[in-house]
Parts: sequence; structure tokens; C-alpha cells
Amino acid sequence: MKKIFKYLIGFAAAAAVVSSCDDSFLKPSSPSAFENGDVYSNYDLAEGAILGIYQTFTLDLSYRNRVICWYGFNTDIEWYNTYDPTSDKGRITNYNTDPTSTELGKDGGPFSLMYRGVERCNLTIEGLEQFADLQGDPNMQYLWGEALTLRAMLYYDLTKIWGDVPARFTSVTSETLYQSKQCRDSIYVRILGDLDKAIQVLPYPGKTAATSRTDRVNKAFAEGLYARIALAASGSALRPDDGMVGTGDLGKVRTSTCPELQKSVLYPKALVYLKDVIENGGCSLDPSFAAYWSRQNTINNLNFDGETLFVLPFGESRGRWNTTFAVRGEASTIFGSSARGGAAGPTPFMWWKYDENDVRRDITCVNWKFANDKDSVDGYKIGGIASWYFGKFRLDQTPGYEGTTDDGIKPAVMRYADVLLMAAEIANELGDLSAAREYFLPVRLRAFTGHPDQAEDYVNGLNSKDKMFNAIVDERALEFCGEFLRKGDLIRWGMLKSKMDDAKAEMFKLRNLEAPYNYMTGDVYWKVEDGAVTIYGYKKGETAAPQGDWEDEKEYITKVSNSTGSPMGLYDDRINGLYVNNPEEYMFWPIFKSLVDGSKGQLKNDYHYAD
Repeated sequence: MKKIFKYLIGFAAAAAVVSSCDDSFLKPSSPSAFENGDVYSNYDLAEGAILGIYQTFTLDLSYRNRVICWYGFNTDIEWYNTYDPTSDKGRITNYNTDPTSTELGKDGGPFSLMYRGVERCNLTIEGLEQFADLQGDPNMQYLWGEALTLRAMLYYDLTKIWGDVPARFTSVTSETLYQSKQCRDSIYVRILGDLDKAIQVLPYPGKTAATSRTDRVNKAFAEGLYARIALAASGSALRPDDGMVGTGDLGKVRTSTCPELQKSVLYPKALVYLKDVIENGGCSLDPSFAAYWSRQNTINNLNFDGETLFVLPFGESRGRWNTTFAVRGEASTIFGSSARGGAAGPTPFMWWKYDENDVRRDITCVNWKFANDKDSVDGYKIGGIASWYFGKFRLDQTPGYEGTTDDGIKPAVMRYADVLLMAAEIANELGDLSAAREYFLPVRLRAFTGHPDQAEDYVNGLNSKDKMFNAIVDERALEFCGEFLRKGDLIRWGMLKSKMDDAKAEMFKLRNLEAPYNYMTGDVYWKVEDGAVTIYGYKKGETAAPQGDWEDEKEYITKVSNSTGSPMGLYDDRINGLYVNNPEEYMFWPIFKSLVDGSKGQLKNDYHYAD
């Protein structure tokens, strides 16, 4: 995104929208925004406006260090690694978010900044539609489609995080500055329609200079985004009763009554788009799951690789994905004077949910960390049974990283694996089980590299709609653990609370070594060889103490302590703290108090957060 700096100063005059903690989350755009058509009739200047949209993702309190750091966990497969039920951060993760949260509500926080991105999209779309040649110039068409897609993505994220929100699809004026929440159904209808338009003008990935970069929008991403939004819009979620949005009504978990958002309407079109990605988009899975994630841990990995459809466009010193979620490095290790990574990790039983031949297991679920104390060996140490880490994310695989807060890693917004599994899910719902198996199989084959017969036998055994659906629920957990898609999946399936209750029960079984964990002794041994940590005591048959030079941890699994004890075990409050309020009633964040107070009475909270 080097071009961004060339245009930001000029763009600010045309599209600057600032947040205010004492007034509202938006102020009117510059009155000169459209006085000069030169900006939007010139490709370079119009592209500068587009890059100004991307810049909002990188701002302090935006995606950079709030949305990506705090949304998406706890679920049945991912949880906050620090049990801290009364702190601001702890409450965000355990379904008890405070409307006065300083972590998320400061200066309007991500809510304000996401609307800043929406406003820049609105200004750019209006400018291009008024001044650009959108009939004959494919380059200007691309910019228009790009702005429509980015606005759709922002609104999808806003509704995913907050439920019903203000719907702004024209640039702000003093008359429209204050706006109430609107039923998200109307937003879904609009952004799906916008994606229909964008898809017609966007090139496939790798076909132009812009779409050869994964930090610029392309046709395959827009088609995948359409499907992702269609699944959410037609699925379950907590919704106020019709006509009761913004009244404080709790509502209930249900599907939409909007005729345009029914599965019978959205699924056929979504599948057409996904099939286009699969057949024409030039996409493919990396043959090696390990190689894919190793590549994702590099800062300048921006070339389209077949699998990554779109990433968040962080610069080389922006974004906190790996410093938040990578395998943990304690202070005074290879990451410098401050601890990095490990804020969240797989729920402690996830390692056992993978088949022993599934290559994703030991890449996704890591039970060791980088350390430099008396208990460490060659700079490593095991983490405690309650503290697992996402091995997909590795700061030690990030060339040039020097221990700073921001790491430059660009997290994938969508991978081709998601396109395949969405296609399998939708095809299955539409009654085409054969096609569902066809889309499902490549993901399973890569997971079982070296064991193709096992993968094929499993997929061939999915011989009913229910079996296929349940397999997709499981496969999305195994494939995307650590990528924080799970919360949205569970919400749309109506499974958020039931799956989290299952996770609590599973953790108690693990701690107590009840079936299916009853083959273990609870003791764990570990050693470091050639810079790799080996842990003994998790697999079947690993019961007798191993021969040789091993570090031992007696009662590693079964030892129970409290929040101040050591090690941090699976004690009752820790397990039950996966959520403290019913997740079905607290699945959304509140609109924060500073924004409600500054809205002139227009913004009101629903979902238990009403004043």
C-alpha cells in the first residue's frame, strides 16, 4: 500500500470524516467534496480516494488494534487465555461487555472508525457515479466496484458485531448527521445488491496489477463475500421483534421474515457465485497447510497465491494480529522486552478433536511457548493445560520483526478453503449432496496429506443431508480454528450457546480424564530437540514414563488451581467462565455510552443494553 501515502493528504480534503466523543460518531464531510470533478474523473486521484478507504482499517482503535484483537472469541473452539472476569478486557470476551468499555468505546472506538470508512466509501461511490466514465472505462469501473465491495464488507462487519445499526448509503450532511438504528435486513438487502453490481465489473484475482495484490479487492473475494453475507442474512441471530429496533427490545434468536433474505432466494445465487470462483477464479488450495501459514507470517506477502482472496491492508509497521494471537513469547525472549502473542488460543480440548493423521492439528494447536526463565529449556516451555496457542501464527517466522507492538502481518479476511466449504454447505442445503461432497473433498484431502484414502472414505460416507451438515460444522472448526469465523457460524446456525455448553462439558471431561480422555494418566513429559518441542502423554499408548532426558510435569492435566495459582489449571470458574451471560442474548456488543450520549437521542441500545 505504498501509494496510499502519496494520496492521503489530498484525499483528506475531499473525504475527511472525523469522530467526536462529545458530539456524534460522524461529522459532515467537507462541503467541497464534490465541487471539483477532477478528483473522480482522474484515475490516479480517484484511486487515491480508494486508498483513503483502506487507510481507515489501519487507524488506532479501528481494525488494527480493536476489531481484530477483540471480536470473535469466546466460542467452542477459541477462548481468551487470561481468565479475568471483572476486567474490561475479560468482560468483552465472556459475553458481559460493558457499554462504558474504555477498551472499545474510547473516542467512539471501532464503531466510529468503521463509519468513517463507510463515509469515505459513500463519497467515493457518489463521486465516481457523478464524474467518472463508468460505461467505457474498465479502470474506473474497477474503482467503483472496489468501493461498493469495501462498503459491503464494512456493513457486514458492523451488523456482525453490533446487530442493527444506522444505515448510511449517502454522504453525511448536517441534516442527516444524527441517525437512528435501522433493521439490519434493509442493510443486507442493499449490500447484497451492491455486490451484484460490483461483481459485474471486478476482475478476477491476478488479472490486473491491482488484483494481483491480496490487499486490493477482486471478483473472487466479492463473490465469496456475497455468499458469506447471504449465509448470515438468511441464518439465525438475535433480532428484536419486527418494528422494534432501537426500542430496547431484546427480541429472540430467529431468522429474518424479509422475503428477499430467505434461503430459497439467496442460496441459488450465492452458489452460482461460489461456483464461478471455483471454476473461473484461478484459485486453489496451497498443497501444504504448513507452507501456507509459514508464508502468511511474512510481512510483505501480498502477491495472489491462489488461496488468499483478501487481507486486511496493514503496512509494514501496522496491525497487531500476530503480536496478539501468535504462539506466546514471554518477556526477554526472542521478541524483546515485552511479552507478545497468546492473548487467545484454542480451547484446551481442540487438539484431541483432530484425527491423528490430520496435518492441521499440530499447526493449529500448540501447547508450548517461548520463555527465558528457570523452567525453560533452550528458550522453550510448555504453557499449561489451559493455555494453548495458535501455531498458525508465528512471530519467529516473521523476518524483520523486532519486538514492536505492531507487526505488519496482514490477516486473511477470506481464504479459498472458505469458498469451498460455503459451496458445500449451500449445495447440501439445496439438495445436491454429490456437489457438496465434491466441494468438501479438496479441503479434507489437504488436511490428510499422505492419507488420501482416509479423506476420500470419510467424504464418501457423508451420504445424507444431516451427515453432510454436521461434517461441515466440524470441518469449519478444524480448518478455521484461530481465524475467528466460528462465532458468526454458530450464530447463523443457532448453535452458539449449545456448542459453548458442549465445550464446557468437554473441558470438565478433559480435566477429570473421563472418556474419551480416560486413556491418559494426566502426567506430561516434554523435551526440545533441534528447535522443536515434543510433548509426550497426549497420544494413546503414551502412559509409561518415556526413556531418556525429558522434563516432567506431574498431574499436568488434572491439577486444579485458582486464578492466582500456578500452573493455570482447568478449575471450575475458569471453565464456567467461557461465558457469564447467555451468549444467545449477549451475542452483540453494545453501542458504547459516549456514542449514545452524543447522538441527540437517536441511538438506543437493544439486547439487554438499553439505558
